[in-house]
Amino acid sequence: MSGGTEADRAGAARDRLVRLITQGGGLTDPRWRAAFAQVPRHLFVPYYYESVAEGYERLSADDPDPVRRARWLRGAYRDGPLAIRVRAGLLCSSSSQPSLMAQMLEALGVEDGCRVLEIGTGSGYNAALLSHRLGDRQVTTVDLETDITAAARAQLAAAGYRPAVVTGDGALGWPPRAPYDRIIATCELSSVPAAWAGQCTGGATILAPLATGLIALTVAPGGGRAEGRFLATPAYFVPLRGSGRGPVAAPVDGAGHGLPCEALQDGRFQFLLALGAGRLLPQEAYELWRRERRPARDRYGVTVEGDRQWAWLERPDGPYAWELGGAGEGGTDASGA
Repeated sequence: MSGGTEADRAGAARDRLVRLITQGGGLTDPRWRAAFAQVPRHLFVPYYYESVAEGYERLSADDPDPVRRARWLRGAYRDGPLAIRVRAGLLCSSSSQPSLMAQMLEALGVEDGCRVLEIGTGSGYNAALLSHRLGDRQVTTVDLETDITAAARAQLAAAGYRPAVVTGDGALGWPPRAPYDRIIATCELSSVPAAWAGQCTGGATILAPLATGLIALTVAPGGGRAEGRFLATPAYFVPLRGSGRGPVAAPVDGAGHGLPCEALQDGRFQFLLALGAGRLLPQEAYELWRRERRPARDRYGVTVEGDRQWAWLERPDGPYAWELGGAGEGGTDASGA
């Protein structure tokens, strides 16, 4: 990445990133391809942290060392997530992997005129892509902390975008700009916040990370019900923070339950353990997984109806269904017929 100005080098890196995502089967919509080709990701990550043996190393645009500054720019256009907020050695905010962002944005199925609510502003890069595609007035993005939204707002403005950037509890949505045609979350959920469907138009899509997967829900007219299936791809995000997120179950890995190593090392089984955390015992989950021939993520779905929501395999009224909402609350009817 030598020669030319920083803008030239960033443009060349952006072109390479777009080619990489396209070669991997992403960005099939030319309008999203144009957004990724034109929105300058490096402006949204003026610094980020790389994991090293001692913890994290900070790389930044203003590093006086030209070698380290070149590393920063290369990393800004790497197809991987970037840690942008680290506190006490813990990651609390990141810029997501571009190819996964592309997949999510295409799965969101936006059309001209759609009003979109993004939960989890992060660096502001995803909001910029949405604004490029739909226009600033159609995009609202929410994050819990003032320092995150202030930085994102400045970075968006520097890149030429001005969507509504709101400091608030994303689990509560953002009623002042409702109704929305699409809601996209870029943070891990333990369950789908009940407020979201009520702020959507009929037929709206909610796309969110849940249990190491991506759930795509369609909202029924009136907002009282939303239902849909998981995408096939795995997804790992920083957890949603805020008062309305609900209890988060402790991780379940099946250790100590006599489960076969082949199951414990299989991402499809790990997904089921995460989706059933607090509701399915590991042995119970294993029997389901084995009986149903190791189902992939896209065979599962979620239904949200008022304050109740449940996960299911194959169909909402089938023999495999269990409540979502955290550990230690009630039993399960997921053992099958």
